[in-house]
Amino acid sequence: MAARSAAVRSGSPAADLLTIGQVLARLKPEFPDLSSSKLRFLEERELVMPVRTASGYRKFSPADVDRLRVVLGLQRDHYLPLKVIKEYLADLDAGRQPALPGGGDGPRPSILGREKRYTRDDLVRAAQASPMLVADAVSASLLPASETFGEDSVVVLKALVELQRTGIEPRHLRTFRSTAEREVGLIESALMPVSRRGDATSRAKASELAREIAGHLEVIRSNLIRAAIGRMDA
Repeated sequence: MAARSAAVRSGSPAADLLTIGQVLARLKPEFPDLSSSKLRFLEERELVMPVRTASGYRKFSPADVDRLRVVLGLQRDHYLPLKVIKEYLADLDAGRQPALPGGGDGPRPSILGREKRYTRDDLVRAAQASPMLVADAVSASLLPASETFGEDSVVVLKALVELQRTGIEPRHLRTFRSTAEREVGLIESALMPVSRRGDATSRAKASELAREIAGHLEVIRSNLIRAAIGRMDA
């Protein structure tokens, strides 16, 4: 990737540019697993293109940070491979309005600003849920035990509201957590040859591959459920 001068970086003043450590400080509260090796890996894949100083240090603009937030959010919330995310960002860069990868109906990630965070009261209002439903969802490990929540929690809580209308309560979904943990164990076993190497590049590749495997497992799970529902209609 060709190095670019900070002076030509989208008009960003040099004073606005951030070191890799400053970027980590800004993003780690939202993405606790983020590391400098992960940022370098995303740069290698050309998901973000920081400028380089004369001495070779990376410098990130505020737009770079927002772009990273989108990439990391799509990975975390939608389990999308980097190739798909890169194509999605290319469409946004070209001024198009692409559909959210994976066909999700959730909020569209924005490169213009950070993901909105919700207090518990905000979450209740946004999903038109009851405080008791939120508490039950947290107890069943369907929502994080946190003081603030992201957009993905709104989507989950809205689904729980609809399920509650059919008589399905969060306590009935406790097995979802144990199933997810078993799938994580399966993914960890599959990644053992890569992750045991221990170097930063291998760890970043393992993280990306984990999301790809999770996406494939989701496809299989969804198809099995649809097939079972089809048998009910037969």
